[in-house]
Amino acid sequence: MDDQTKQELEAAVFKRLVDHLRNRTDVQNIDMMNLTGFCRNCLSNWYQDAARDKGLDLEKADAREIVYGMPYGEWKDKYQTEASAEQKAAFEKNKPNH
Repeated sequence: MDDQTKQELEAAVFKRLVDHLRNRTDVQNIDMMNLTGFCRNCLSNWYQDAARDKGLDLEKADAREIVYGMPYGEWKDKYQTEASAEQKAAFEKNKPNH
């Protein structure tokens, strides 16, 4: 597989992941962090990092809107729930170093 095709496939997979996460608003970021070590915010940070690596200035809010499909505050108001004590404890135990 040539590099261009590989890059196109990777972009399509990323888009599919983002679309999937936009549709699974029932899945909370803390659950993703506890299970996988990353969440929607991590994806938006990685997106921002990639833009910076290309010499582009992408604001954090803009990167989050790309991943969430709406302003982050709006997503939080509509879909984010209060984390349980168990979720918070698991997060503290497994907190990533990034």
